Amino acid sequence: MVNTGDDAPDFSAPVANGDIEEFDLEAELDDGPLVLAFFPGAFTSVCTNEMCTFRDNLSQFEDVGADVFGVSRDTPFTLNEFRAQNDLNFGLISDLNRDIIEAFDVEMDFDALGVYGVAKRSVFVINADGEVTYSWVTDDPGVEPNYEEVAQAAAEA
Repeated sequence: MVNTGDDAPDFSAPVANGDIEEFDLEAELDDGPLVLAFFPGAFTSVCTNEMCTFRDNLSQFEDVGADVFGVSRDTPFTLNEFRAQNDLNFGLISDLNRDIIEAFDVEMDFDALGVYGVAKRSVFVINADGEVTYSWVTDDPGVEPNYEEVAQAAAEA
């Protein structure tokens, strides 16, 4: 698992931001720290609440120069619709092939539902040097992160 103090795994992937563009971690770090919020799936109750909470608190991150991105296995087309229906004002990264989920070692299965290879709910703050300065991972998809703690970590990144 990627821990605080590790270099973040570099990756490129589609980002749903109203359009579909290419997200490149290294290039994005030029703009300052990043918050990557991994979530199991769009249009589920807890994931929707989590992404809407980030939306409602986005100014806390913008005030310290940090950008927030959600990350899930959903297609970029699904993520754009999820963004639109929830008025999300930040990009959602599509990890359809699970490359990012595997690189950050946050993959989980819902065996009882027959759903495999989704992201564990987790949050990583990455500073401009590419170092992970905060990591939070839960095995319980019903648990949300401590948003104040994430905002504080972004301010310190």
